[in-house]
Amino acid sequence: MTVQHDNIAIEWLGYATVRIDGSAQTIYLDPGRYGVLSGEWEPDSERGRAHPAARDYRAQDGDVVCLSHVHHYDPDGIDRVLDSDGTVLACDGINPRQSSRDLPRLVDIDHAVQETGTEDEQILADTPIWTVPSYNEPDGPHTRGDGSPFHPEGRGCGFLLGIDGTRVFWPGDTDVLDGHAQLDVDIFLPPIGGAFTMDRHEAAELAEALDPELVVPIHYNTFEALETDSEAFAADLAERGVDVAIDE
Repeated sequence: MTVQHDNIAIEWLGYATVRIDGSAQTIYLDPGRYGVLSGEWEPDSERGRAHPAARDYRAQDGDVVCLSHVHHYDPDGIDRVLDSDGTVLACDGINPRQSSRDLPRLVDIDHAVQETGTEDEQILADTPIWTVPSYNEPDGPHTRGDGSPFHPEGRGCGFLLGIDGTRVFWPGDTDVLDGHAQLDVDIFLPPIGGAFTMDRHEAAELAEALDPELVVPIHYNTFEALETDSEAFAADLAERGVDVAIDE
């Protein structure tokens, strides 16, 4: 399913992968992982069926890939979505050596790569892109048993995109942080799976504060730790007077 909002088409392709089409650009956010683009992903529970089906996806039409942090760095996913002339915009906190996977350095992949800080701005494919800090608070609700964050500060970012005059906010793998609610957002793409990010309740509260024109939740039901009730999330937002589209 593709969600249409004015001139923008949004498609959740599974896990954190989102494809955004504007009138003159195609942008992907964190493409790949867990077989969602290779056709290998399978639901491991009944809730997992409320998730985009896996497919062998190789559009290679992306002008920009926005890459938030090392957990979502998937070279095969990038190859599947990025045009040969496209650019990877990667958070400068990404260090492949901090991953248990055998990952190439970003400078060694066969694509143009531009690094960005966690509070930065640039224009790629005629699209203003601002980065926003993305992390879990130490000793907060989304940490390991010893209180250490799954996503330490400085290693990842979220993205705010200005597409056809519409501001699309994809916060990345993060808690709700100070400053999020002050952003000017038209379309909000929150993770709602909890465990490693804000959960559906926290995302709903932030959505109410942001008061966007539309909310499209992502990053849930890919595997057991991310299971959540998307219908309950939609009902919660409806009670708060916020429009939501569930792309499953």
